Amino acid sequence: MANVLVIESSARQQGSVSRQLTAQFIANWSAANPADSIKVRDLAVDQVPHLDANLLGGWMTPALQQSEAEQAALALSNRLTDELLAADVLVLAAPMYNFTIPSTLKAWLDHVLRAGVTFKYTETGPQGLLSGKRAFVLTARGGIYAGSGLDHQEPYLRQALAFVGIHDVSFIHAEGLNLGGEFMEKGLSEAKAQLAQAI
Repeated sequence: MANVLVIESSARQQGSVSRQLTAQFIANWSAANPADSIKVRDLAVDQVPHLDANLLGGWMTPALQQSEAEQAALALSNRLTDELLAADVLVLAAPMYNFTIPSTLKAWLDHVLRAGVTFKYTETGPQGLLSGKRAFVLTARGGIYAGSGLDHQEPYLRQALAFVGIHDVSFIHAEGLNLGGEFMEKGLSEAKAQLAQAI
């Protein structure tokens, strides 16, 4: 039995393509792996604060010297990190906003990319501590960006995941969604076809 953690980051609840892809992923995964546990964290509903002085203080200040605000920030970071540590499979649903990921997803990453917990520094450089996990990234893009220098979404997420030791990453892009007609239909149908084959 595996634990699957799904992170939703679309600002939209209705009409979101990334949420459509997530729903199909969950349906496909559940059908193929009925005993697995699937947890969904929706960053649009249960928002994660951006990195601030309280979180930095919670990480760096000895427990007995932390303020209440620092303790609360650390407790949330611990909860988010524990969810990631417990997951065997990570699913990031990420629409492209202004050539990159939503700020809500960046905030989540800032909470879980933690020295000594999900990566560590060694004499030869940083080493990820989450090896053995598998990740899927489901994206929705208004234009066509795969392989383009304007795509700051896939390269960043690949680097962030690799930094914590997650190297088995599958990207599924639904592209051309704002180009209308055939482009939108093709982009969505190709993404759904890739999803069906990925599990």
